[in-house]
Amino acid sequence: MRRAPWLIAAVVLLGLWAWSQRPAAPDARAPAPAPVGVAIGDSAPAAVTRSDPAAYPAFLPAEARDVLQRIARGGPYEHRQDGGTFQNRERRLPSQPRGYYREYTVETPGSDDRGARRIVTGGDPPREYWYTDDHYRSFRRFDPPESAR
Repeated sequence: MRRAPWLIAAVVLLGLWAWSQRPAAPDARAPAPAPVGVAIGDSAPAAVTRSDPAAYPAFLPAEARDVLQRIARGGPYEHRQDGGTFQNRERRLPSQPRGYYREYTVETPGSDDRGARRIVTGGDPPREYWYTDDHYRSFRRFDPPESAR
């Protein structure tokens, strides 16, 4: 029985796509990769108020303040994915057990979708805070003001 060439091509492409989505196995001989594009942010003084823009690192957009306050309150979140596990597939953050990192959307004005900006926290309750504006290609570590923790 002869099969349509497009069906075979579709099955092959689907298989290649599924294969590319699997996490890469670490090479036991290779040293662990160092985090890429990570910068340490300045810690803010504890005596500032939530609304004080100077309390937040300069690289954080204004929309991140609301996200940090929601994280501190435990929600509610704008997107169903918020608070979900960040798997660190790109290995840009320090290696931790699965479930250690959580991700939250930082709104991008004018975007029709979630955009590329995220806050990723580490620990429960969060002890580490990271910001990316390029969809996980680089991260900047920061400490939010005490009022947003």
